[in-house]
Amino acid sequence: MERIGLVLEGGGVRGAYTAGCLSWLHDNNIHFDYSAGISSGAVYLSCYLMGQPEIAKNMSTIYACDPNMTGFGALRHCGYYVDYEMIFSKYLRGQEHMSTQPLIDANPDMEVGAYDLAKGETVWFSPKDMDPDLRLLQATCALPVASPIVEYNGRKLLDGGITKMIPIERAVEKGCTKVMVITTKPADYVRKPASKFIRFLMKRIYKDYPQVELDYQVRHINYYKQMSLIKDWVEKGKAMLMYPSETVKVSRFKGDTAKCERLYEIGYNDMEKRKEEIFAFMKKDEEN
Repeated sequence: MERIGLVLEGGGVRGAYTAGCLSWLHDNNIHFDYSAGISSGAVYLSCYLMGQPEIAKNMSTIYACDPNMTGFGALRHCGYYVDYEMIFSKYLRGQEHMSTQPLIDANPDMEVGAYDLAKGETVWFSPKDMDPDLRLLQATCALPVASPIVEYNGRKLLDGGITKMIPIERAVEKGCTKVMVITTKPADYVRKPASKFIRFLMKRIYKDYPQVELDYQVRHINYYKQMSLIKDWVEKGKAMLMYPSETVKVSRFKGDTAKCERLYEIGYNDMEKRKEEIFAFMKKDEEN
């Protein structure tokens, strides 16, 4: 039986593209049999599945652009380069009154990934593993070095993108026969190996968990393995790959509202341009 999945990369501020794509899916009432999200992709996936694309839009185009959330502003008031407590407490729980309770109650077939320091691997959580207060979602976004470890139900967690940047392999494991993949990188993106300085910091900060630094050493290799699998599936007609058709100069950490709104619009418009292709892709064999 055909089983169609949705796979979302992370990307920090670049996730505005993903938010735009998901808004189009919501507006066109498109649903998937299974979905998986990493980092910001996990948050936006949750918003999409709860029918709240406006929260994803606000997070990606307004809240993520708050200059106090990253850099020296964040270092001054939280001691880390990225202040995820601000975006989750002040903005998502506070201003948006966001809760994952509707997702927990509905329990769709979806997963979000986070890196378990004790296990030394990315582990997967379903809606029934979530908490209404978004603590697990915060853990999925917790970038190593740049933010603190998030403790959740006895686990010490970081961003699942340490090993699973684009969770295509998880979708395959879960029995998907076709997959739509939304990435935040342009077609010519080159992922470089982790710098010696970052690896040094990781060895010092996570000295009790040496596997995380070892995984970071080969992160670029894992990324290209995941992209290779995706491209193979695209060639076979088993996958659709969505990525920004235009370049907007934002980084993982920095981007102003105008640029993020533009990236969001590109995501929405890229989906609209491929509308007929998407509808055809979403038809299952038994429907033909």
